[in-house]
Amino acid sequence: MSTATLPQEAARLGPLARLEALCDPGSVQVLRSGVLSSRLGDRAEHGDGVVAATGTVAGRPIACYAQDGSFLGGSLGERHADTIVRVLEIARRGRIPVVAFVESGGARMQEGTAALAGYGRIFRETVGLTGVVPQISVVSGASAGGGAYSPALTDLIVMTEDAAMFLTGPGVVREALGEEIDAAELGGPRVHDRNGVCHLVERDEASAAARVRELLAYLPSAAGLAVPRAESLEPLLEDPGAMVPVEPRRVYDVRDALDGIVDRGSLLELCPRWARNVVTTLARLDGRPVGIVANQPHHLGGVLDAEGSEKAARFVGFCDSFGLPLIAVVDTPGFMPGSRQERAGVIRHGASLVRAFAAARVPKLTVILRKSYGGAYITMNSRDLGADLVLAWPDAELGIMSARVAVGVVHRRELRAAEDPEAERSRLADAYADQHLRASAAAAAGFIDEIVEPAQTRGRLAWALRTLAGGRPDYAGAGVDRSDRGPGAGVDRSDRGPGAGA
Repeated sequence: MSTATLPQEAARLGPLARLEALCDPGSVQVLRSGVLSSRLGDRAEHGDGVVAATGTVAGRPIACYAQDGSFLGGSLGERHADTIVRVLEIARRGRIPVVAFVESGGARMQEGTAALAGYGRIFRETVGLTGVVPQISVVSGASAGGGAYSPALTDLIVMTEDAAMFLTGPGVVREALGEEIDAAELGGPRVHDRNGVCHLVERDEASAAARVRELLAYLPSAAGLAVPRAESLEPLLEDPGAMVPVEPRRVYDVRDALDGIVDRGSLLELCPRWARNVVTTLARLDGRPVGIVANQPHHLGGVLDAEGSEKAARFVGFCDSFGLPLIAVVDTPGFMPGSRQERAGVIRHGASLVRAFAAARVPKLTVILRKSYGGAYITMNSRDLGADLVLAWPDAELGIMSARVAVGVVHRRELRAAEDPEAERSRLADAYADQHLRASAAAAAGFIDEIVEPAQTRGRLAWALRTLAGGRPDYAGAGVDRSDRGPGAGVDRSDRGPGAGA
């Protein structure tokens, strides 16, 4: 496992200062500060290159640690690993979140297999906590090998602008492949915020710590515990429909429509630069934290594809693990066709999204804004997939495909024989839409629960959340409590959390 150099040195916080920036003033309680490496002799340093602590964020306890990149490149030795494992054990016993500031060149070469074994123990404990307590990593320096896998196993990853993470550093790449590349190009934030590895990028460690505090405010301390509430704030817009063009093919930014539904200033989008045809964002509605999966017509027309499905599935699983109700905001023409998508495994990724929505036990609500066609109609939290409430705006359409495309298939002979094919296509398309696509037809058949005006959307969703909060015992948390099962004992959830298996 390789060591590496930061893309560009910047004003940096020391490891203890990072934890103090994260936690409430005066709350940091350092652990194992006197530990020494048994193998470094005169070069041994107290703490062995990592500062571990407990503290509070907004009054709620957390466990945390920060690796010291100035000590042997933050490399992980046996005692260093013991300290991290101890932090994870405390989090499991106390059922409190874990936050890690990661900066590690990988396994410490001076300690050989003992260092590699230390990573194995950390990985096992981390996997055992998946879906039990929130785990957030801040990659604040260069991290290679096991130092990249450690954050990749957690739920959320924040990178600072001067950070980098990769399995093998530029030197190894140069020797093995003859490729000249620097750390930023190989594994900087502009790489990983476009491939789904990291979820947010912040300027420096202080701003990253502030962002983690914000993330924790949306999450319970552990699965099965109450999700924190905040004051309900009126949305930025009174009518979200004002932001959505009536014409089904015109593009718009769905986040503008969300501003008319959720509490003002509460949108916190994850992975905004990866799979931009799908928006995955935390938010609050009537003060309640929720997770929103929305098609994004501004990019690729809101079509679902392999990457978008993977992104959405991971987010849905994360929200389900920690008791966040899910809202699907739908405006999609369907799945992306073509050989590139088939080669990309769109079937597998689409099925993962179906599985994620169908398996989720938190309240699940759906709003269809303009259109929902084909397999994407089912996949985006349809009534038959288990949605608790499905709403549609008055002009919405839902069905197998758009009316004009459908009549081209169903009535191709009539169109070929027509004196004016275009006029005949329009007539047949209107008749097909009235019978099969209009929201009124879907409501009459029971596929949607209610047609609502756009300005009524927020109120109906808030009402549904209040109703389901009283009738769903798993609403306050994530359902099954796995905290007593021990490290590594959980079900494979590699495709469920935003950071899992990245």
